Amino acid sequence: MKFSAKNFGCCVVFLVSTVLGYAQKKGVAIADKNFENYSYVDAIATYEKIADKGYKDEKMFQKLGDSYFFIADLIKAEKWYSALFEMNSAQEAEYCYRYSQSLKAVGNYTKADKMLEQFIAKSATDQRGKLFASQRDYLNDIKENSGKYEIFDAGINSPYSDYGSAYYNNTLLFASARDTGGVAKKVFKWNNESFTNLYSAPISTDGSLGTPEVFNKNINSRFHESTPVFTKDGQTMYFTRNNYLNGKKQKDSRRVVLLKLYKATNENGKWVNVQELPFNSNEYSVAHPALSVDEKTLYFASDMPGTKGLSDLFKVSINANDTYGTPENLGLPINTEARETFPYISADNKMYFASDGHPGLGGLDVFVMDLSSKTPGSTITNIGAPINSTQDDFSFVIDAEDKKGFVTSNREGGVGSDDIYRFNKFPVPVCVQVLKGVITDQDTGIVLANAKVSLFDANFNLIKEIITPSSGAYTFEVTCETTYYVRGEKPEYATKENKITIAKVSGETQGPLALEPRKRAVDIGTDLAKTLDIPILYFDLDKSVIRKDAAFELEKVLAVMQQYPKMTIDIRSHTDCRQTVAYNQALSDRRAKSTKAWLIKNGIAANRLTAKGYGESQLVNDCGCEPTNKSNCTEEQHQANRRSEFIIVSM
Repeated sequence: MKFSAKNFGCCVVFLVSTVLGYAQKKGVAIADKNFENYSYVDAIATYEKIADKGYKDEKMFQKLGDSYFFIADLIKAEKWYSALFEMNSAQEAEYCYRYSQSLKAVGNYTKADKMLEQFIAKSATDQRGKLFASQRDYLNDIKENSGKYEIFDAGINSPYSDYGSAYYNNTLLFASARDTGGVAKKVFKWNNESFTNLYSAPISTDGSLGTPEVFNKNINSRFHESTPVFTKDGQTMYFTRNNYLNGKKQKDSRRVVLLKLYKATNENGKWVNVQELPFNSNEYSVAHPALSVDEKTLYFASDMPGTKGLSDLFKVSINANDTYGTPENLGLPINTEARETFPYISADNKMYFASDGHPGLGGLDVFVMDLSSKTPGSTITNIGAPINSTQDDFSFVIDAEDKKGFVTSNREGGVGSDDIYRFNKFPVPVCVQVLKGVITDQDTGIVLANAKVSLFDANFNLIKEIITPSSGAYTFEVTCETTYYVRGEKPEYATKENKITIAKVSGETQGPLALEPRKRAVDIGTDLAKTLDIPILYFDLDKSVIRKDAAFELEKVLAVMQQYPKMTIDIRSHTDCRQTVAYNQALSDRRAKSTKAWLIKNGIAANRLTAKGYGESQLVNDCGCEPTNKSNCTEEQHQANRRSEFIIVSM
C-alpha cells in the first residue's frame, strides 16, 4: 500500500478484545486488516455496518474515528469520537486532541477547548498543549487576522482530489486524482481514488485558470506525483513522488511504498534526468519541496528520524556541485507533535505552511512566519479566514507582487474531496494613529494650560514635547501597534507619566493625564523620592551606570531643582543585605555618586549636591543577613531596602 501525498505518518493499531458473534467477529477482523493496511474507506464501510446493527465497542469506535480522521473527514470523525467518549471519557491524550480537532470541524469550539484542557492535563510537555496554554485567546487572534483575502473556486476542480499548486511559466501546476480514461487505472486504497498525476492550467491576467492538461509524461507515473517547485530560470524542478523510479517501486520494512523527493532538469523543453534526492529513504517519507528565495536551501516535510510529530518541516542546503547538506529539523516552536507540512517560500521571504498542531480553526490551517526576522519562530501567525476554515486548508502559494494565489481545502461546498481555490489579498490598509489627551487637575478636574507634555518611546528616548494651550489639550502623531510613555509636568503639581500602547488600526488613542497638586510643600528635610513618588532607581547587576528608566525618574528631581534654584539636596543610596557589608557599602556609594554626576551633567551646579552610599546600614525592616548574606525575607521586603533618597538640605 502506498502512502498518500497529502498525509503520511504512523497509524496506531488496536486489538479487539470483546467477544463477538462469529459474523461480527469475522467482519471486525476484515475491517481491522483494512485499517492496518491504511485502506480506511474499506475499513469504514465494514465497521459502520457492524455499528448500525447496534454493536458498541470502544476499540472499534477508536478506529472508526481514526479512519475518518486520517482521510480528513473530520465531521464524521466527530460522530464516532463522540460515541467513543460517551462510552468511556477516560481516553488517552491523543484522542482528546483528535476529538478537539473534530469538534472544531462542527463549530463546537467551546467543547473543543475543554478537550484541549484535558489534553494538557494528560500531556503537559506536548508542544500542542503548550501553544494552546499560551494562546487561550487564539480565536480572537485569528479573528483579527481574518478578512484579508477574498476567495473563489479556481474553476479546475474535479469530483476527486485536486491539490498542491505551484507556479510555472504563467501556468499553475497541481496534483489531481481525476480519471483521464486510461486503461490501467490504479486505485489508492487510503481513499479509494486514483493515484494523483501532475496537471497544468494557464493563468489569466485576472487570476482565473484555463483548461487543465496533463503536465508531462516523463514526470507522471503510475503512482502519486504532487507538489512541484521550480527554480526561477525554469530549468530545474523538484517534486514529490511515491518510491518509484525507472519502472521499479520499492517498499519499506512494512511493505509500504512511501514518498520521496525527486529532481528533474529541462532540456530543449523536455523534462529529463529524473533522479531521487540523496537524503530520501525507503523507511520514511520526504515530500512537498519549497525553495528559499536565493535557491540555496530546500525546505520539505518528512517523518524521518528526529521528527517530533507525524510530519515536521526540515531544510537542507543545496550545494554548488549538485550535492546536498545534512537535513536539519526546523525545531521548536514551528514543529509540533502533529502535522507541519506543505511549506512555501514567497518572494518576500515569508514561509507559509500548514499545521494542525498550532491553534487553529480546525484541521490543517495555513500559518505564516517571516524568515527575515532575527527570531522567525516568534512571528508564526494564523492567517485567518477565509483562507482557513474548519476543515483542512493547505498548499498555500502566493505571488508576493500582485497578492494573488491559490490554496487547497476540503471545506464544505467543494466539488471533490480536496479542491483548489484562488484568492486575492486585499490591499493592506495604511494605519494612521494620533495620541490625544487633556491635562487636568486631579482634584478639581479643571484643564491645565501651560503644562509641559513629553512623548517618549519604549526606551525612554524623548520624541517630542509641547506646552498645552488654554484647552489643556495635546496631540501627537504616533505609530500603530507601538508603546509610548507620556509625561505631564506643571509647577505646583506632581509629575505624572502613563504607559500607552497604540492600537493596530487607524484612529485616535486617548491618553488623558490628571496631575495631582502638591499637597505636601517641599521643605528642608523632605525626601523628594517620596514626594515625587519615585520608585527604586534600577541599575544593572553590580553596576552603577544610570539606565534610561532610572534617568526617566531622575528628571523629576531635576525639574524640582530647576524650579527652586537655591535648593540643595543630599543623595543617599541604600542596598539590601544580600552581599557583604563592604561590597554593599562600596556599590551604594558608587551609585549615589553616579546619580550626582547625572544631575550635574544635566545642569545642576555641583555645590548644590552631596552624595553618599549607606549600603545595608539603614534597613527599613528586619531583613538583615549578617553574617551569612542569606535571608528568608521576600523579594518585596528586600526591595523596600533598595532605595534612593533625595533629602532637601536647604532652600
